[in-house]
Amino acid sequence: MENISLLLSDALSPYQVSVGAADVRGDCRVVLSRSAGDVVLQRTVNQHQFEDLRSFTDVVDGLHRDLLVAEGRLQPCMIAAMLNASLPADGYSSPRV
Repeated sequence: MENISLLLSDALSPYQVSVGAADVRGDCRVVLSRSAGDVVLQRTVNQHQFEDLRSFTDVVDGLHRDLLVAEGRLQPCMIAAMLNASLPADGYSSPRV
């Protein structure tokens, strides 16, 4: 998990990221903190999401979005509005291929 922590820290700089050991279900505690040691964000991530690039990218994107919300630079209602704007007129999104 140390390599994962380093990759996440690089991707989410200037925050330091620590990834705890997996529990019996495979869930890991991911903690993002400032250089002063203040915890900014804590999430639980399944270790299988670290195994392929697409899932890992999704984890990084989600953590980045959560950081923006935690810092007050993005409001959750804006996320909902952006998602709503991307739906077709019938309100349903077509499956990705």
